[in-house]
Amino acid sequence: MFLWVLVLGAFVSRSECYFSEEKYPEESKMQPPTVVIAIIARNAAHSLPYYLGALERLNYPKARISVWAATDHNADNTTAVLREWLTVMQQFYHYVEWRPMEHPTSYPGEMGPKYWSNGRYEYLMKLKQAALNFAKTRWADYILYADTDNILTNPETLNLLIAENKSVVAPMLDSQGAYSNYWCGITPQGYYRRTAEYFPTRQRHRLGCYPVPMVHSTFLLDMRKTGMKKLAFHPPHLDYSWPFDDIIVFAFSCRVSEVQMYLCNKVRYGYLNVPAKPHHTIEDDSISFSHLILEATIDGPPMAPSKYVSLFPKQRDLMGFDEVYLINLRRRQDRRDRMLYSLNELEIDVKVVDAIDGGALNSSDIKILGVDILPGYYDPFSRRTLTKGEVGCFLSHYYIWKEMVDQQMDKALIFEDDVRFQANFKRRVLRLMEEVEMVELDWDIIYLGRKQVKPGDEEVVENVRNLVVADYSYWTLSYAISLQGAQKLLNAEPLSKMLPVDEFLPIMYDKHTNENYKSHYPNRNLQAFSTRPLLVQPAQYAGDPKWVSDTETSTLWDDDNVRTDWRGSHKTLKGAPQPDMLQTSYKDEL
Repeated sequence: MFLWVLVLGAFVSRSECYFSEEKYPEESKMQPPTVVIAIIARNAAHSLPYYLGALERLNYPKARISVWAATDHNADNTTAVLREWLTVMQQFYHYVEWRPMEHPTSYPGEMGPKYWSNGRYEYLMKLKQAALNFAKTRWADYILYADTDNILTNPETLNLLIAENKSVVAPMLDSQGAYSNYWCGITPQGYYRRTAEYFPTRQRHRLGCYPVPMVHSTFLLDMRKTGMKKLAFHPPHLDYSWPFDDIIVFAFSCRVSEVQMYLCNKVRYGYLNVPAKPHHTIEDDSISFSHLILEATIDGPPMAPSKYVSLFPKQRDLMGFDEVYLINLRRRQDRRDRMLYSLNELEIDVKVVDAIDGGALNSSDIKILGVDILPGYYDPFSRRTLTKGEVGCFLSHYYIWKEMVDQQMDKALIFEDDVRFQANFKRRVLRLMEEVEMVELDWDIIYLGRKQVKPGDEEVVENVRNLVVADYSYWTLSYAISLQGAQKLLNAEPLSKMLPVDEFLPIMYDKHTNENYKSHYPNRNLQAFSTRPLLVQPAQYAGDPKWVSDTETSTLWDDDNVRTDWRGSHKTLKGAPQPDMLQTSYKDEL
């Protein structure tokens, strides 16, 4: 008996050893959920290359994505752009459904391509419902609706939305203003209602994924949730009495189906264009979208067009100026690239001027150049003297003025490399200069961007829209300058009595508050004006995460060892108060 137990024990032990040594293959990973992307395009040729490029770059397996694409009633080449892209991309996606409508090009009674008639609303609802039905018949896990002027620049957007595990969830999109793709409030009649939560959410002062009564333009539906069975875009619910609008119809459907909408603003997901007004043209929409592209180059991530869509080259010109200059430090390649991209988008030809790098100059170099500080000059806030960066900035502008005079240019436009363009920049500059010429205005310099030192009323120029006589101003972000203006500035011989260039100009048009400084420049007859509203602003302000200054943060002009910083200078602060304390500060220094 003992022997039998011993033998049996040996067998069991050997069996355990055998099974423990046997190798089993690991389970393969789950495939990502299947997604339908619904593309509904109309008169969107201006935005489609960027929209489609963003879809291409979504970090999600294309083999798990089906595309449902429809286009209708186009007066531009939207159909051709979309067809070109789908012809190439259909080999990468799991499936492509293509529903073009070549004719007609407008809806009955439509007053322009941006006019929304009930017929247009109804047809759009039917298209969105058809996409939803398509997702259901293919047993898709998700469907992503994204308007064609919504650019998902964050390649992780789809993954991030799926991870939220919500029935209806939208990524908060940025625009040129307060507009976005959600409402925080809705009236009993179904109209928009502003609430206290809107701006803290829009400005990302609070971050998260929040329940809201309305999301639109771009949102993800989880088709696996049971509540999806009741959701519909068309026909509207039997109890529906709200405005006849596709986004409101769907919001009502979510409400009666007890499906909560959510908005996420945890990160930057992308951008959306501000809706065009009913009387706007396709060209207006294109100009507005171009401005959105420029905004994205500053706040990032930038937009990029699809590599599978043909683009016409930009037709750049000088806008009637003899030269357009861009001042840029060679070591600031990122700023150069951004500005060249922006100016190309605006179709403005430009000459890049390598700025004088004050940071690379030592005190001896500055003396050799004939530079000396204006007697008694101190920064009114930090109480420091001139910095090498300010010397380099002044010289960069000075040599442009000299080139203008040497070559007898009638007028030029100057940009620094840290500007943000306002909407319709080029068209507004062209109109301004046309009106200036028509009234034969005697002008030397016109600020396109500046900081008013003493905010208040300025004299309006008659018969020229949006132009005022400039009062004391800081900054040289961008300005137009005439030949006689450049000659006046050179005749003042400013290198031997230098102060910052944005202090020098107000002296020359006799609006500076420091009488001692002005006494060194007796011929203060520069004719200075400014656009109002301004056409450019700083890309970044002091204290912003991406803000960098080569003038405020350098060493003193005559001492290579004394470093300075921006914290004492209100010049660089956005909205910093500049009232009568400025004049008091100057008096204290004398």
